[in-house]
Amino acid sequence: MSDSTRVIKPAAEELPTDVLDLIRVVAELPGELRDRVEPVLGRVIESTKRRRRIMNLVQDALAQLRLDMKYLLFDLEATRRERDGYKQQLEGNEDL
Repeated sequence: MSDSTRVIKPAAEELPTDVLDLIRVVAELPGELRDRVEPVLGRVIESTKRRRRIMNLVQDALAQLRLDMKYLLFDLEATRRERDGYKQQLEGNEDL
């Protein structure tokens, strides 16, 4: 087994099943073919991991954005209630 074969043993939960199937098929290839395909497969694996990390970052950012929006809407409603309360107080003072 070559060094690149050892590199192509990522954690199974990080990769889609199609890529894991491809890794198994490449591992069964004859040595010369495997040596030609493994570098390309390594790039595919790294790119897949990078996409997964980016997707996780985007999902985290969206979750934070949703939370921030909820806080902003809460603040907006509170500000409107305060404004309306002050308006009523002001109108009440003008009636006197």
